[in-house]
Amino acid sequence: MPTEPSLRLDFVQPGIARITFDMPGSRANTLNQNIQAEFENVLTQLENTPNLQGLIFCSAKPGMYIAGADLKELISVLKPGNVDSRTLTLRGLAFMARFEKLPCPTVALIDGACMGGGTELSLAMDYRLAGSHPKCEIGLPETKIGIIPGWGGTQRLPRLIGPSLAIEIICTGEPVKAQRAREIGIVWDAVPSEKILDEGLRLLAWSRESGDWKKIRVKKQQPVGLSEDQHQYTFAVARAQVLAKTKGQFPAPLAALDAIAKGCNLTLEEGLKVETETFLPLVGSTISRNLIAIFFMTGRLAKDPGVADASIQPRDVTRVGVIGAGIMGSGIVGAHLRKGMPTVMIDVTPDALQKGVAAITKVMQSRIEIGRATQADLVSVLGCLSTATNHAVLADRDVVIEAVVENEDVKTKLYRALQSILSPEAILASNTSTISITRMASAVKNPENFAGLHFFNPVDRMQLVEVIRGEKTTDQTVATLVALAKKVGKTPIVVKDCPGFLVNRILFPYLNEAMVLLEEGADPRAIDKAASDFGMPMGPITLSDLVGLDTALYAGQVVNRAFADRAKDTKVLGELVKAGRLGQKSGAGFYCYTKGSRGIDDPAFAAILDKCRTGKREVSKEEIRDRLFLPMLVEASLVLSEGIVRSPEDVDMGLILGIGFPVQHGGLFHWADTEGLGNVLKTLAKYESLGKRFHPTEAMRQLAAAGKGFFPA
Repeated sequence: MPTEPSLRLDFVQPGIARITFDMPGSRANTLNQNIQAEFENVLTQLENTPNLQGLIFCSAKPGMYIAGADLKELISVLKPGNVDSRTLTLRGLAFMARFEKLPCPTVALIDGACMGGGTELSLAMDYRLAGSHPKCEIGLPETKIGIIPGWGGTQRLPRLIGPSLAIEIICTGEPVKAQRAREIGIVWDAVPSEKILDEGLRLLAWSRESGDWKKIRVKKQQPVGLSEDQHQYTFAVARAQVLAKTKGQFPAPLAALDAIAKGCNLTLEEGLKVETETFLPLVGSTISRNLIAIFFMTGRLAKDPGVADASIQPRDVTRVGVIGAGIMGSGIVGAHLRKGMPTVMIDVTPDALQKGVAAITKVMQSRIEIGRATQADLVSVLGCLSTATNHAVLADRDVVIEAVVENEDVKTKLYRALQSILSPEAILASNTSTISITRMASAVKNPENFAGLHFFNPVDRMQLVEVIRGEKTTDQTVATLVALAKKVGKTPIVVKDCPGFLVNRILFPYLNEAMVLLEEGADPRAIDKAASDFGMPMGPITLSDLVGLDTALYAGQVVNRAFADRAKDTKVLGELVKAGRLGQKSGAGFYCYTKGSRGIDDPAFAAILDKCRTGKREVSKEEIRDRLFLPMLVEASLVLSEGIVRSPEDVDMGLILGIGFPVQHGGLFHWADTEGLGNVLKTLAKYESLGKRFHPTEAMRQLAAAGKGFFPA
């Protein structure tokens, strides 16, 4: 049977054609080779239509214009036997250019998400109108997946709104809302959705009468016309800004900048050739494949219910209670309040509650300052908040989250006190970062309704939530907590109970090895630099100071005791804690934090380190990098083999969202696959004498022997 077409051509008025994009059986409109063939056929019909007076292009999907190119097809274009990327790129450029040669004005009616190739298609039209649908936004996000716009975006947008604004939109990959698009000239106007067709017809009529559409086309084909000084200044400033943001780790934003710089003072035809030659080397590159993999992993997690049984339905959660008004407790409360969920915050002291409310208010004020919230939002948030010092108010709560001090005795004593208060159906969740959920479950009456719900600090900025299931936790409890985490805007990953759970278990070998390297003689700055050069947001020494050296010491002891065969005892953390140097919070740790300082070298620390050192030698950057990340990989492989998580995607996304593992590497397992497990095993062999933490797992050996990686090729 022939497939239903995605493009419909009709005439809304005599001589006024309309193309409606509506991919059958899909929530989104995307551009692929089949759709390109449809565009080519429709364009041929239009080119052969006598007395064509105007063209309207729109989507039939509410809130969706065009999502961009089909990424699965993009990944496959470089595979042997498939059409090569140059042919596909030139084909797209050709059909878009045909819109610019139609003998009539054209207008795109954008009333939904307009991304990537969809934006480039709309730029090939003479005019664009934006609708009022809340999902209406326009962007060129290609740099976020390691490529640049390849169907004219780097050339047509600068000619429309000027190079500086175009650089901002293209190099950041961030979309703009309808009103902003109108203000900067991407769209002719922003109008109510119900009037967008009428406004489009009016615009076409005016354009025909005035001849404005012909002037637009002539101007679009010409160079932008920057003077030499303007060109030099504009792109020097932009390059510095891009480098400051990307630290040179991402080639796509710089490539986009180069395409704009080299093409803007050429004719459009020549500029498009520059764009193509800049675009093609990025397609199929390692970084692009990794970033696209993250896109798909993110989508999978968004749809993941957390359990294998699709028939399990989460309970409806409308009322939440949080015990503890400290940094974590108030952060968790704030996350629920921002999504309009009535939440009670409990602490035994009124002063703690007052500080908790102040912390929630401060976060909201900071969001107001950057334009992400309004004063009305603050009023709404505080209207959903109630506070109490008595646990009795938890009797009607669907979910209660405990966020008290990280002490097992304190927590289990609290759980026993709650048993006579909570509803039998209520879910009790602990925000613990290290303590066994299975063990603590012995203190609750209904262990099937008990689980871990580990938020990361700071809660308002960290996306990850670990949902930890104990031995008796039911699927419905897990599914309910997964749904709740998504409801408050987080990304949940389900983890089986084990010391350190997912992120901390894999992080501690990294932190532990940093201490070992320090004591062997490596310079703390060199250790941090090797990590940041790899792409980590900060090095392990700075990270330890940030989380608090007492916290790092305690948590490390928990994990290291559990996995003693792979841990290496060190002295330096304990000595620093003994000296009262707890990191940034105390003003000194590995570095000294004077007012306004991000950490300066401190002779007092050097004296402590000298007492702990086992040697003094120069350690190369390559050795530091290997020794920081390879023990993480070994531990991650064990986590996967033990079934702590359900897939390698969970590991990669957990580390990306939980510790900022560099996205350009695609995650820890994607990095290992890129290196090749055979090569990874050879590197590990150089350090095997240091201990079991450098011994590859059996799973790694088998995959390497078969020429495979953690992910399918």
